[in-house]
Amino acid sequence: MSTLILHTGWKLPMSEKDPDNNNPPDAGYHTYPYSYGNTTEEDVNGLISSESDAGNASEYSGTGEVTQTHARNEQNNNSGRSDERIYGGRDYEERASLEDPHAGGTPVFRRKSRRWQYIAIVGVLLLVIGSSFALIYQSFNGELYSSGDKVAVIYVQGTLLTSSVPGGFGYATSEDINANIMKATNDKAVKAIVLRINSPGGSSTAGEEIYSEVKRTSESGVPVVVSMGDVAASAAYHISAPADLIVANPSTMTGSIGTIWTFQNTSAYYEKEGIDVYVAKSGEFKDMGGSWRGLSDDEKEYANEVVMEVYGNFIKDVADSRQMSLEDVKDLADGRIYTGQKAKELGLVDELGNLYYAINRAAELGGIQGEPVVVYMNRPTLSSLLFGSESDASAVEQFLHHYEESPYGRIIN
Repeated sequence: MSTLILHTGWKLPMSEKDPDNNNPPDAGYHTYPYSYGNTTEEDVNGLISSESDAGNASEYSGTGEVTQTHARNEQNNNSGRSDERIYGGRDYEERASLEDPHAGGTPVFRRKSRRWQYIAIVGVLLLVIGSSFALIYQSFNGELYSSGDKVAVIYVQGTLLTSSVPGGFGYATSEDINANIMKATNDKAVKAIVLRINSPGGSSTAGEEIYSEVKRTSESGVPVVVSMGDVAASAAYHISAPADLIVANPSTMTGSIGTIWTFQNTSAYYEKEGIDVYVAKSGEFKDMGGSWRGLSDDEKEYANEVVMEVYGNFIKDVADSRQMSLEDVKDLADGRIYTGQKAKELGLVDELGNLYYAINRAAELGGIQGEPVVVYMNRPTLSSLLFGSESDASAVEQFLHHYEESPYGRIIN
């Protein structure tokens, strides 16, 4: 009996392989080329074994007809061969049931496309990189890659005090503001500074510290322009006085030039609750301001002296900076609030306008030609909002509680 056997390395002539010429003449070599030979049936059976076969067997009849059988998992359960053994351990996501008509029935495996998965992964990576760059850029307050002549904008927002309390909690500290002023002054590209003020005032000491730094900066040749927002009163006006130019909105609340020192007397509550306080002190005024009792006449007189001393420094700074006489300032410094429009008429404000008007005027004073580069020094950034720690907020609350409840009261401008 004449049969076909499987070998590698030989090519079946087209005239003998396909007498009817159904296959194209350029079929070339296939996975399993054919060769003629005369063998026994035992030889064929020896070639088709469970150990050497990759899952496909060809049965040959005496008439030369070839019938292709595909091995599948269900058909090999009895022989104990796994899907991995049949397919050579290759992890294909899809095993097509199509056959290559030119490969003698060899199975064709097609991979499932992962193009969209790769596109999605790349998109996510680009989003993460872009977000990280935006956070870094904002952390530098927009200074990254900026060039040319600059106008630095420094925010003064909230109650003034002396501390290292971070911004964004309704308080503005002299340490933070002065640090930003010095940073801007040391930058040779910064030609002018704008203080954007929205503060009701606060600590007299904080006002004095910022006043000194603003004055020093102005005298160094870097123009300082104040832009008043909703309110710039009391100590907030104090720090505005030495600026080269004060710009306010017509409805801005400003002025309130004066000093106050408050004390609480809760002795009636102590008496009602039956609370008795004994104080051992080294001097008559050592427990002055204690809430368990009111002030004595001598303490009241002393408190007034302290207030007038601080007040005298305040009005002197205003008079020197605004080129006004002490008497003229005293006439205005009785604690009254003035609108921006009225303050301009009284000489406490130079011009009316918004923040961007103030920036343009600062650029002019700084000799900047064309559009200035505006750098916002201490504006709250997205990174500070996202990554601000709860421990910082707790420390702020503890400090402010001590500040508000100080037994010595608070001297406020």
